[in-house]
Amino acid sequence: MRAAFDGAVVRHGPTVLRVCRAVLGSGPDADDAWSETFLSALRAWPDLPEETNVEAWLVRVAHRRAVDVVRRSSRSAAPAGGADDVAVLGEWAGRGRGRDGGAWRGGGGGDDDELGGHAIWDAVAALPTRQRLCVAYRYLGGLPYAEIAELIGGSDSAARRAAADGVAALRQTMETTPTIETTPQREQT
Repeated sequence: MRAAFDGAVVRHGPTVLRVCRAVLGSGPDADDAWSETFLSALRAWPDLPEETNVEAWLVRVAHRRAVDVVRRSSRSAAPAGGADDVAVLGEWAGRGRGRDGGAWRGGGGGDDDELGGHAIWDAVAALPTRQRLCVAYRYLGGLPYAEIAELIGGSDSAARRAAADGVAALRQTMETTPTIETTPQREQT
C-alpha cells in the first residue's frame, strides 16, 4: 500500500503542485496546499476505491486544501463549498495575497517547477478567479467540466465557458508578451 501511495506522489505530485500554484501563486501558500493535499491523501488512501482516477481525486483534494490555506491565512470564517470557495479565493487574491502579491511573481526562491519564472504564471494570475480555477483544474489538473462545476459551483457549460475565456485571454496575453530567447546562438567564425 505504501509503495502505491509513494508512486502516486511521484506520478501526480508535479500536477498537483502546478494546480496549487495556479490557484495560489508560486509561494509558500501553494507549497502548504501541496503538502496538505498529500497528507490528506495519505489518510484517505487505504479506503480509496480501486477504480478511482487518482489524479482527478488529488486535484479535488488540492482545491479543498488551497481553500483551507486561504481561510487560515485570512482568519475569517466562511461557509464551504462551490461558489463560496471561489469567493474566498477571489477575495484573497483581491487583498494582494494572490494575483497582486509577491506569491504570483515567477521565479521565486526554491521554484523547482520547469515553468517557474515564465510569464505564463503572471498571465494565469491576472485571470479572474473563476477563469483561473477552471483553467487550472481543466488544463493542469485534467478534471472534466462536470467535476469542475461541482468544485466551484455553477454548471458544466459555465465551467466550459470560463475555461475557454481564460484560455483565450491567456493566448491574447502571451501573443503580446515579448518572448526571451532561450536557445543560445552559435557564434559565427
